[in-house]
Amino acid sequence: MDQTEETRQPVGALVLRTLAMPKDTNPWGDVFGGWVLSQMDIAAGLMAGEVAQGRSATVAVDQVVFRRPVAVGQTVCIYAQLEKVGRTSMTIRLEVWARDLVHRYEPDHEFAAEAVFHYVAVDSDGKPRAIEDNPDFFTRD
Repeated sequence: MDQTEETRQPVGALVLRTLAMPKDTNPWGDVFGGWVLSQMDIAAGLMAGEVAQGRSATVAVDQVVFRRPVAVGQTVCIYAQLEKVGRTSMTIRLEVWARDLVHRYEPDHEFAAEAVFHYVAVDSDGKPRAIEDNPDFFTRD
């Protein structure tokens, strides 16, 4: 079933929730896209660490789309969905949803941004390492 903009719901697990603050804004009062992207990297990193059961590193980000501005005082909720696990790498799709819980309560989230992050599991020397099966997230056939 296709979702319309009005009926769309977050996809994936809620991995990060934070508050947009005044220090995170541009001169027009919108939150910097770079701040949103950094929160997305934190969220993807949390999931990557759980999937890889240890240290992992960002190797690429693609398909970044900022759909609407995030305002000061909005709660930013980031949802992650594991799309693919390779021998050492992971692909994680993120969605950013925002709603006001500070100035005026908004019961509904608004879809604000999305991206695909690519991570690699690394050892203590920063070299790629194999990702073992992790039944909480995936198993190999």
